[in-house]
Amino acid sequence: MDHLQKLEAKSVFILREAYREFKNLCMLWSIGKDSTVMLWLARKAFFGHVPFPLVHIDTHYKIPEMIGYRDRLAKEWHLNMVYGENTEALQKEQTFPDKNVDRLTCCRYLKTEALKNTLSGAWKRYRFNHEKGVYETDSNTEPYTGVIAGVRADEEGSRSKERHFSPRDKENEWDVADQPPELWNQFKTDFAPGTHLRIHPLLDWTELNIWEYIAREKIPTVSLYYNQGDGKRYRSLGCFPCTHPVESSARNVEEIIEELRTGKFTNIAERSGRAQDKEDGGLETLRKEGYM
Repeated sequence: MDHLQKLEAKSVFILREAYREFKNLCMLWSIGKDSTVMLWLARKAFFGHVPFPLVHIDTHYKIPEMIGYRDRLAKEWHLNMVYGENTEALQKEQTFPDKNVDRLTCCRYLKTEALKNTLSGAWKRYRFNHEKGVYETDSNTEPYTGVIAGVRADEEGSRSKERHFSPRDKENEWDVADQPPELWNQFKTDFAPGTHLRIHPLLDWTELNIWEYIAREKIPTVSLYYNQGDGKRYRSLGCFPCTHPVESSARNVEEIIEELRTGKFTNIAERSGRAQDKEDGGLETLRKEGYM
């Protein structure tokens, strides 16, 4: 077994353990490279079928190519695709692009609050109807109590503090100091009633591992990751008002891998193009409150 095969095997094991141990699971799909690799691994783990819903939080400020890619794969792979949103904040224009709140507050409204209320079933969910090819109000309002997310420890400081099976409280809030030990690949899967759980199958993967696996498996990815001729590409994807591309000539997966191997971005954070991370408190504050 090479290193990628070992990573794959561990991730598949975690996905199967999560499905065996926890009810009402869902998988968060941000449409980015990491969560798409995680989706690919889930299809491998369950022999081509993903046995839980894919949940996307739509801020309505995603780059249009991302939404088109989401819906194309939902159709092609026949995914149980669900999205949620903060309708009230959008209608009241309580957003950073509308210049009524700062970036972190916008993230709190459109991402954290939308995620928490979508998971709990308190707000409307919209499910893709494969026969009609449209999203319709989901009649299922049962809470998702276990959430699979594509978090990687190397991506950003607060994520390095995670566990593969990471408990949250009933409000989805994260106590960084109260995490179960995970020694010698022994994972705690018995938690007190009412615990909300986040499961992280990609925690041990690096950015390079992700791209090497995409190349090996020929996983389709959104075109925004590649230089389209202007000398720029996105390294991390988010809402278009707060996400900026990096200088790069890489036009395909192999060229991205070469960039990473030669150390082009050694001293540049992967999320350096995500403006909200630079705000006071940054991503760790949002994540403690329940954000991905």
